Amino acid sequence: MFDRIVYILEQAKIDVVRAVNSSMIIAYWYIGKEIVEELQKGKNRAEYGTQVIKDLSSKLNRQYGRGFSVTNLKYFRMFYQLYSDRLPAIRHKLADESIALSKGHKACDLLSDLSIAIEKTSFIHGFSSCLSWSHYRILLQVENNNERLFYEIEAEKENWSVTVLERQIHTFLFARLLKSRNKAGVMDLIERGQIVETPSDLIKHPYILDFLGLPEEDKYHEKNIESAIIQNIQSFLLELGKGFAFIKRQYRMETDSSHFYIDLVFYNYILKCFVLIDLKIGELTHQDVGQMDMYVRMFDDLERKKEDNPTIGLILCAEKDEVVVKYSVLKENKKIFASKYMLYLPTEKELEQELTREQRLFLAQKKFLKTPKIANKKRK
Repeated sequence: MFDRIVYILEQAKIDVVRAVNSSMIIAYWYIGKEIVEELQKGKNRAEYGTQVIKDLSSKLNRQYGRGFSVTNLKYFRMFYQLYSDRLPAIRHKLADESIALSKGHKACDLLSDLSIAIEKTSFIHGFSSCLSWSHYRILLQVENNNERLFYEIEAEKENWSVTVLERQIHTFLFARLLKSRNKAGVMDLIERGQIVETPSDLIKHPYILDFLGLPEEDKYHEKNIESAIIQNIQSFLLELGKGFAFIKRQYRMETDSSHFYIDLVFYNYILKCFVLIDLKIGELTHQDVGQMDMYVRMFDDLERKKEDNPTIGLILCAEKDEVVVKYSVLKENKKIFASKYMLYLPTEKELEQELTREQRLFLAQKKFLKTPKIANKKRK
């Protein structure tokens, strides 16, 4: 009985904190609105706006104490500007609807190319009861409207902490997931967040492994990276994405004549399948692809149960050879993937170059797959 009462009281405390936080989010929206409307009287004169905010900060701090610095008031103003079309209310269940900067985080210019212009946009109603003011303040860094909505939806659905949200933004999760999606897929990602329905929905390009703490210039063996992953398994699971559970490292498979070891084995409970990961410190080769193809076939034959879906293979390599990808089983195989990993947090320019290369390869693959069909029609 005591434990149950403690649980009730602790839950009540959480509810009180959440209610106060929700009220303050709405208050900050209204404060931002008041500031914006006041500044409009000054006909956008910079010196007028600066003085108004300074005077307001001084008065509020005298009456209410800390919390109303010039910087915070500017955040409130930006909050209203970005969410002026949002209903100033707290929603308790995520609506399956969409939204529509200001200067801040950019996922790189590729976002403008991949993310289509939305001609008719319905707005998400209200603000999430699951997200704190700190969450929304981090979201203010995201300049692209569609990208910002994606992170808001994912943070609410996945219960991301502020730290996790900040990492996902700074490692350009949205741009990395956009890479292999067509126009419909881009819209779906924006409006619903990441929905895992097929193996390709899980794959990112590239994977950012900066949390391993391995100096970029050093030379490594696959086992060094594997050991670092095991030591940082929670961060690696977060980077892999939704639904992953770690099974084993150096997973042994035996046949009558030999045995093999798979670097890392995971299970994805959303797709209900095993995921085999092979680490490569160099450039992707056709031997790497053939080896993973064998691992997947062997694992399906020896380890997979009736209730499991077909096994997925993922090769994480330091560099991808576009020719190998184009002319190997990676071309048409929907169960085997290769993706580049980066041991450091890339700059926006570096990520843009990487995503552009991946997009070019993706488009070339689609063109390649269509070519035989055209040839067959001509023969007929």
